[in-house]
Amino acid sequence: MLAITLVGPGAETIARALDLGTPVPLGPEAFDLTATGDVADLKAQIASLIGDQPVDFAVQALANRRKRLLIADMDSTIINVECLDELADFAGVKDKVSEITERAMRGELAFEGALRERVGMLAGLSVGALQTCYDERVQLNPGARTLVTTMAAHGARCALVSGGFTFFTRRVAEAAGFHLNRANTLIEADGRLTGQVGDPILGKEAKLAALREETAALGLTPADALAVGDGANDLAMIEAAGLGVAYRAKPIVAAQAHAKVDYTDLTTLLYFQGYTAAEFVS
Repeated sequence: MLAITLVGPGAETIARALDLGTPVPLGPEAFDLTATGDVADLKAQIASLIGDQPVDFAVQALANRRKRLLIADMDSTIINVECLDELADFAGVKDKVSEITERAMRGELAFEGALRERVGMLAGLSVGALQTCYDERVQLNPGARTLVTTMAAHGARCALVSGGFTFFTRRVAEAAGFHLNRANTLIEADGRLTGQVGDPILGKEAKLAALREETAALGLTPADALAVGDGANDLAMIEAAGLGVAYRAKPIVAAQAHAKVDYTDLTTLLYFQGYTAAEFVS
């Protein structure tokens, strides 16, 4: 049996047009259906009905849809910005760094080399700029805290795993309610960044390793996990998870994820798991 979830303005109309029975309301503009058949065929049918309407959807096995582990990317997923790009603004090199970031997130550049190149451009930046950047630029994306606190309240372990930096992941993890965080470390000396990043670099394979390690520690399998991200370095964990979601993602990620969220907020990941709005924890 398959679960179909549609979220967004017009979701109910589309759900009824599928003619699979009465849609079950999960929350405002969120509806559930069950069906049998081929996942790819159903996705194509739903996408055709949606057209260019701002509706997100998922088609997945009904069994085990409520996940017990959340693995989330940070930059442009849980938060609104790419922290490295914003730090580069303080260093006066944002245009150069942002261009490399965009190419790396599209999968056009190897992540590790791109990270070292970008961090190198920050050499000499005052360490104080990190806190200023966090205070002035970083915000949780809509629905982020509700996603994390709701899953945690229902027994899931929540991990923030980023190719960014521990200075930011520690603060974002606390703000959103994650149990743990993993990221890279910026090297500093005499109150300034050296332009170096600590080894080993946490990239695509490290994110996948985090998924496997956390599931093993909990006695689970990757099928019990939800992974969400937006860039090419998130793709391995998204493909491995039981539910891998592309959030406002680059085309290479959106094309291969199990589901994508392009229009609605991060609480849609709760609806995809069958949570009702009444079960949300803020």
